[in-house]
Amino acid sequence: MPNGKEPVVIESSFYVRYAETDAMSVVHHAGYLVYFEEARSHYMRKLGSDYANIENDGFRLPVSEVGLRYLGSLRYGDIVKVRAWVEENKSRRIRFAYAVCKQADESILVTGFTQHIWTDHNGKVTRAPQRWVDMMAS
Repeated sequence: MPNGKEPVVIESSFYVRYAETDAMSVVHHAGYLVYFEEARSHYMRKLGSDYANIENDGFRLPVSEVGLRYLGSLRYGDIVKVRAWVEENKSRRIRFAYAVCKQADESILVTGFTQHIWTDHNGKVTRAPQRWVDMMAS
């Protein structure tokens, strides 16, 4: 991290659901973006700022960029473990990073990131809400 602090890494776990798989029982490549979203939401809740609270305060975090690297596959019934952390935190932009693992053997199967911009409820780019700034500083 640029400020010298180690990032806070938060894990979430859940089963691969049948609806997320293709005819071969393998998670569809786009399903990992849903896993990223779940991990990001869990991350924010664990730090004390549910995304619903951010929206209620008049802010949004639309995705501005996504990157994924596929190293393996998950299958229906596997337990997924997703690690999420903040890779970059600027006044108007935030970048979350992710590692998706198969819980049974801890093998990393997908890595990636989502980059977001802070906007108000009308979509105008703005600074991060003070609550988020304070939460990330502690």
